[in-house]
Amino acid sequence: MKKPEPVFALIDCNSFYASCERVFRPDLRNTPIVVLSNNDGCVIARSACAKPFVRMGEPYFQIKQKLKQHGIVAFSSNYALYGDMSQRVMTVIEALVPAVEVYSIDEAFAELTGVQGDLEGLGRRIRTQVYRSTGIPVGVGIAGTKTLSKLANHAAKKWQAQSGGVVDLRDQTKREWVLKKCPVSDVWGVGRKMTPHLQAMGINTAWDLSRADPTALRNRFSIVVEKTARELAGTSCLTLDEPDPPKQEICCSRMFGNRLTEIAPIKEAIATYMMRATEKLRAQKSLCKRIRVSIRTGMFNPDEAKYANGVLVELPYPTDDVRLMTKTAIDAVEQVFRPGFKYSKAEVLLVNLCQKGEYTDDLFSISQPEATQKVMGVLDAINGRWGRGTMRLAGVPIDPDWGMRREMMSQSFTTRVDQLWTVYCR
Repeated sequence: MKKPEPVFALIDCNSFYASCERVFRPDLRNTPIVVLSNNDGCVIARSACAKPFVRMGEPYFQIKQKLKQHGIVAFSSNYALYGDMSQRVMTVIEALVPAVEVYSIDEAFAELTGVQGDLEGLGRRIRTQVYRSTGIPVGVGIAGTKTLSKLANHAAKKWQAQSGGVVDLRDQTKREWVLKKCPVSDVWGVGRKMTPHLQAMGINTAWDLSRADPTALRNRFSIVVEKTARELAGTSCLTLDEPDPPKQEICCSRMFGNRLTEIAPIKEAIATYMMRATEKLRAQKSLCKRIRVSIRTGMFNPDEAKYANGVLVELPYPTDDVRLMTKTAIDAVEQVFRPGFKYSKAEVLLVNLCQKGEYTDDLFSISQPEATQKVMGVLDAINGRWGRGTMRLAGVPIDPDWGMRREMMSQSFTTRVDQLWTVYCR
C-alpha cells in the first residue's frame, strides 16, 4: 500500500493577547487594543485595528497621548489569563485532530496525514469550534510541509476576506500563487538578518527560495536554510513534535516594579526567580553545577548612579534542589550588593547543565541525595495541580512590593475564584 503524503495544519490565534482581553470585555470588540510588556514598558501585542497607529516595541510613556488620540485601550500583560486561555484553545484543537504539537502559546501544528475528506472544511470546523468554545479567533493553514503550512496560515490572515481564515496549499496552482506573492522575509525561519543576504542572491520571494539550489544554500548558510527551501518546494523535512534538545543555560530575570535600595527585597527577588528557574530545570530533567547571580541599576537615567555586578558560584554537586540552589544564590547576593545604589533588575542564570547520568561522580565526592528527587517531585506535582506558587519556599513572597508594575491589568477571569466574570440577568 502506498504511504499517504504528509499533511500538516498550522492553527494560529489572531492577535492572541489582545483577543484574550476582548473575550471578557465584549464592549471592546471593535476597539483597538495594545498589550504592554513587564512593568508597562513597551508594546508587545496589538489588535489588527491598532497596528496602523502603533509599532511593536514603542515605549508606553512616549505614546500615551497617541493612544488616547486614536481611542486605543492599553492593558498590562496578564500572563495567567493568557496561559489559561492558551490551554483551553489547545484542548479544543486536540479533540479535533489526530495529533498536535504545541509550537508556542498561541499556535500549534496538527498532523492531518491520512485524514480523509474535505480538509479545508475541517479547518473551518476547527476555526468555528475554537471560537465557540473560547472566544479566540484563529487562522488555519494546511499544506504538505510544516513550512508551507506556516506560510498558508500567513496567507489566511493576510487575505482573510477572500480566504475566510483558512488556506489549503496542497493545490499546486494555489501554492505557486501564494509563494510568488509572499516576500522571502515572511517565510518561517528566515528573519530580518538573513533577508538581505538572500536578496543579494536574487531571492526576493518565497517562490524564489523554493526554486533555489538547496545544496548551495546549505554551503553558504546552514542546513536549516536548506530544509526551508526544500519544504517550500514540497519536500517534507520536518516531522511533528521534533523535541528540542535540553537547554544548556536557563535564565530568569525581571525588572523590579520600583527601585530597590535595601538587600532584603533583592534577596526575595532572587529566591522568586530561582523558584521559576529550577521549575524549568526539572521540566527538562537536567541538573545544574553552577549559578550566576547578578544585579544592576537602571542604565539609562542620567541622574542615577550606575552599577552592575555578578558572581559565579559553584554548587557542591549537580542538583535540581530549589532549596540548596536558592540558599546558594541568596548568599551570593551578599557578594555583589553595594549600598547607595537604586537597583532596577536582578537575574539568576543556571549554567553547566547536564542530564541525569551524564556526569561521572568521583568515588569520594558527595552527590544529590535520593530523597531530594522525591521532595522535588511532590513540590512539582502540587504546583502542577493547584497552580504555580501553591507550595513555595518561605523566602518567596506572595505579593511583593517590588513586583512588576501592572497598573492596567485585567482580572484573572479564569484562574482566580475571587475574580470570576460576573453576569447579571434582568
